[in-house]
Amino acid sequence: MGNMFEIATVTIVLAAVLVLYRAVVGPFVFNRIMSVNFFGTKTVVILVLVGFMYGRPDVFLDIAIVYALINFTAVLAFLKYVESGRFDR
Repeated sequence: MGNMFEIATVTIVLAAVLVLYRAVVGPFVFNRIMSVNFFGTKTVVILVLVGFMYGRPDVFLDIAIVYALINFTAVLAFLKYVESGRFDR
C-alpha cells in the first residue's frame, strides 16, 4: 500500500515539473498564473499523499486545506492586480 502512495507522489511531482515549465515559458501572463495555480493544487495533493504515507492524514490534511485556501486567495488577488493594475478596484 505504501508503494502505491510513493508512485503517485512521484507521478505528481513529475507533473508539477511540467507545470513549472509552463510557468516559466508560458506565452501569456494568464498561462503563467494558471500554471502556478495548478502547481499549488498539486502541492495540496502531495501533502495529502505524504500524510497517508506517514500514517497521519489528519495533520497533513489540515495543512493542505490551509495551503489550498492561501493558494486560491493569492491567485485571485494576483488576477485582480493583473486585470486592473490595482488591488482596491
